[in-house]
Amino acid sequence: MIFVTVGTNEAPFDRLLQAFDQVKREEQIVIQCGASSIRPAGADCVDFISFADLVEHVQAARVVVTHAGVGSVAVALANGKRPIVVPRLAEFGEAVDDHQVAFGRRFAAGGQVRLLEDLAVLPAALEQDGSTAQVDEPVGALAAELRAYIEAVVGPSPQRLVPDTR
Repeated sequence: MIFVTVGTNEAPFDRLLQAFDQVKREEQIVIQCGASSIRPAGADCVDFISFADLVEHVQAARVVVTHAGVGSVAVALANGKRPIVVPRLAEFGEAVDDHQVAFGRRFAAGGQVRLLEDLAVLPAALEQDGSTAQVDEPVGALAAELRAYIEAVVGPSPQRLVPDTR
């Protein structure tokens, strides 16, 4: 199963959902669409889901695709997934600024996420497995902050996804 989440942002993320409208797969696709008006054909679409359901979908998914929101990325990592991250962009009214681009690039550089800035390559990206396997270890204050956030939201991970740099 492919699980897609656009988070709880009140702005639509139609650009990502339009890309999924072009994806033709035999595999089940579940999309949490949020405020977007687009509902991709062939996908199981819901507007919003509870946190417990979000975690359940992430755990069951072969691949997780998400916006570059800290919470969504943290849930994926804490549940053993290396998500495909598509940053929301201000130029399309998806966010107030391009902070998600910087966040996505920073985590992609450390190997924690697969950053997708060109939606034309989405079908090829979906062919890859979404497990975390072995990724480069992040260091510094950002890693410590993310670790604290993950532990506060979902509890300690059974495997160390982010080293303790305290």
